[in-house]
Amino acid sequence: MEIALLGGGCFWCLEAVYQRVKGVEKVVSGYAGGRDPNPSYDAVCSGTSGHAEVIEIHFDPSVVSFHDLLEVFFVIHDPTTLNYQGNDVGSQYRSVIYAQNQQQLDTAKAIVKEIDSERIYQNPIVTEVKLAPVFYAAEKYHQNYFNQNPGQGYCMAVVAPKVSKFRNKFKQLWLDA
Repeated sequence: MEIALLGGGCFWCLEAVYQRVKGVEKVVSGYAGGRDPNPSYDAVCSGTSGHAEVIEIHFDPSVVSFHDLLEVFFVIHDPTTLNYQGNDVGSQYRSVIYAQNQQQLDTAKAIVKEIDSERIYQNPIVTEVKLAPVFYAAEKYHQNYFNQNPGQGYCMAVVAPKVSKFRNKFKQLWLDA
């Protein structure tokens, strides 16, 4: 098993998508990249801790590659917006790839360079790419959020469309395919 650590807006969105990727064994919502140890959701949301909302993805690289995970990542969020995704505004919603090792770091930088050179997005990518800082799991009520709250307004309006976008674009990676 390997680990990927990604942030691209609200962790509920990313968690819901990656839970449905073949080869992903576990997804944990949490926080990384800030100053304070063991941050709370309130501290992260206030922007004072400096952390980003992220997910820790445990995956089997013989089934799904880190490269594949990043391809999904760059489709399900807007990597060109600094410190926001849709209505989620603040540095905690920044786009980040926290690499676990030099190979992941090199892969992430190469993909960013490729996407920018192909001008897939109108604006340049602002995704932060660096070696992983300490990861802190979020509070229990944030784990598996979409699956437990599919009728909640944010889940219906924001999370569900991202899951649908993933399913339509990456049928070969969809868990039930």
